[in-house]
Amino acid sequence: MIANSFHTSKNGQKTSDLVETLKILGAECRTCAPLSPLECVTRCNLWKLKNELRQLRETMDDPKFIKQLINVLKNNTRLRILKTIVQGRYSVTKLQEQLRREGYLDSRETINEEHLRPLVEVGLAAESQDHYYATTFGDRLNEILGGFAEFVDILPAHSECYEETILDSLTSGPKRFEDLEAYLSPKIASRILKRLKTVGLIEAPEDRDYVFFFRSKRDPNKESLSETEEKIYLALPEDGIAARKLAPRTNISLRRTYKCLRGLKGKKLIFTRKNPRTYSLTQKGEKLASLLKALQDLVGEVWQSSWHVSAEKS
Repeated sequence: MIANSFHTSKNGQKTSDLVETLKILGAECRTCAPLSPLECVTRCNLWKLKNELRQLRETMDDPKFIKQLINVLKNNTRLRILKTIVQGRYSVTKLQEQLRREGYLDSRETINEEHLRPLVEVGLAAESQDHYYATTFGDRLNEILGGFAEFVDILPAHSECYEETILDSLTSGPKRFEDLEAYLSPKIASRILKRLKTVGLIEAPEDRDYVFFFRSKRDPNKESLSETEEKIYLALPEDGIAARKLAPRTNISLRRTYKCLRGLKGKKLIFTRKNPRTYSLTQKGEKLASLLKALQDLVGEVWQSSWHVSAEKS
């Protein structure tokens, strides 16, 4: 779903902020009088932005782009580098010096191969004359990643983003296990749900299914009830209750409660209904899901802007 939602957002009709920026810069461009074509190319913000967007369009057209982007971001060193190069251009040597002051001890080769290259491949960074800087996309993304670092060690790296898919699906509300099978196979969903619950991103009732007991419309006065059966019958709320919660309410043992409930059911005074186990986001899960949603919205906006530039060029 994470990957598919990006392609859905491409088709949105809302005009993006970047498109508006392009229009404003375009208006300024028409009144600009550079001394030479070289000055126009090297100093014009509109030309730089359009060039970045044209390159991003090719990168973002990959159906797996969102997954690749999220996996690149699940690394604290890369997040720190992105935050640094948003402030200005850095050579690998200067970047290493800055990182060491902050406690990151990676070699220049590691910084270049393991961190800068992935950032460049997803369009968050660019290189010019051996100096690296954040693209407009990288700059915008850095703005919305404020709380993402706390989740980096929770989410598995180099993954298929199954965890992110489940979190995204739960933003619309609690879901049953059967509902989540629409996004992942049962075997995968079961494993991912257990992992998300362990790290505190989702929550669910302890029991797999609650069997709730309800009063029927049958008149209890037409039946002969024992004192215990009557006590249990009268304790049943209108919205039903599970036997494990009913037993302490009536001060009757769970075993005896079940026995009386079977008797009441045989007399057709009560009926049962299963309340399937549902999964929902915790407060921590909602925060991460919100960050992922903002990331997807930004990707959709940037893609739409890159389409605008490509259409203009043709």
